[in-house]
Amino acid sequence: MGASPPHAPRGAVTLSLCFLIALLEGFDIQAVGVAAPLLIPALGLTPGQAGVVFGAGMAGLVCGALAGGWMADRMGRKPLLMLAVAVFGLFTLATVVAGGPLSLGLYRLLAGTGLGAAMPTLVAVALEIAPPDRRTRTTTLMFSGMPAGGALAALFAAGFLARFGWHSIFLAGGVMPLLLLPVMARLMPDSRAAAASGAQRPGGGQALFGHGRLLVTLLAWFTFGLTLLVLYLLLNWLPSLVAAKGLGGVGGAGAAFAFNAGSIVGCWVIGMLVDRLGPRLPIIAAYPALALSLFGLAGADSLPPVLVLAGLAGFFLLGAQYSLYGVIPLYYPAQARGLATGASIAAGRLGSIGGPLVAGHLLGQGWGPAGVAMAMVPVVLSAGLAAAVMTIRGRYAGD
Repeated sequence: MGASPPHAPRGAVTLSLCFLIALLEGFDIQAVGVAAPLLIPALGLTPGQAGVVFGAGMAGLVCGALAGGWMADRMGRKPLLMLAVAVFGLFTLATVVAGGPLSLGLYRLLAGTGLGAAMPTLVAVALEIAPPDRRTRTTTLMFSGMPAGGALAALFAAGFLARFGWHSIFLAGGVMPLLLLPVMARLMPDSRAAAASGAQRPGGGQALFGHGRLLVTLLAWFTFGLTLLVLYLLLNWLPSLVAAKGLGGVGGAGAAFAFNAGSIVGCWVIGMLVDRLGPRLPIIAAYPALALSLFGLAGADSLPPVLVLAGLAGFFLLGAQYSLYGVIPLYYPAQARGLATGASIAAGRLGSIGGPLVAGHLLGQGWGPAGVAMAMVPVVLSAGLAAAVMTIRGRYAGD
């Protein structure tokens, strides 16, 4: 039997610290994109080198999610989370002194490893501190820090990059996690002594695929992969696609802000609905609604509808994605939830690598912004179908 959730004040402190960690992760992930226009010419990177460097960060996220998920079931959550925060803080800070593509790629790979390791650990902590009837909304509330951090990085870039250079955003993104470490050491309890249940822990293959979980595991990976493909396509290309509609850079920035703002609201609303109604109806409904939002965005040619539809796309996309972070681990034994979450996140990160590449290929083939948005509609519907089957067939494993 798992440890009891901490009493409300300690749980609130832990949730607040996890929200801040998610915010710093969102800030760091977005920092590369907003710094790229200055960073690439400053270091003399070719387009190919820039692609490899940015891909290194995503590769680190995949490796970190797998390693962090495995470690989250074998050591205390607090030590692992502090280690992950220290790694992504130190190597984000090291980015400031990068002198070329090799060092920059190495630092982004290692920072990504820390970021990836933190994510399944955050899910494990959220599931442990939350009452059973509030698990999903607790998880989504915590992960809403990521789009908030992305929006903060965009605001930082608008206010400081021109004056202080591309180094400034990595300096801020590296120092803030390191400043958070002593606060975590003092205030965050270790929510579970994972090693205590080591004798009863199933093997990795048995945990993921045994006892009738093969279909649920494969559907979870498929859903995460396609969902994050769409998410990272929009994160990387939405401003450019909107600007290409003739709405200019201001319109593109506005659409990106609306997408992030809608994401935060969607996390809270859909997470609350999942706790009240169960996962099937809210998550199954979110994907067709997302497809309709993208369909409308493809045809919109003036700023007001673009902003509304971008906000709705963020609402349904991140609301569904972060709700799944709270739902999928419950299909697995408590001793293997970190591994299951990390494996699903890693599968999703593979999709996130493909998203920007798909958009670039389609644009290169002359599809245009409307064509790229329309191409995502069948991808979203495929992810929604997989999520529907998964939530219908999946059964909670209990604690």
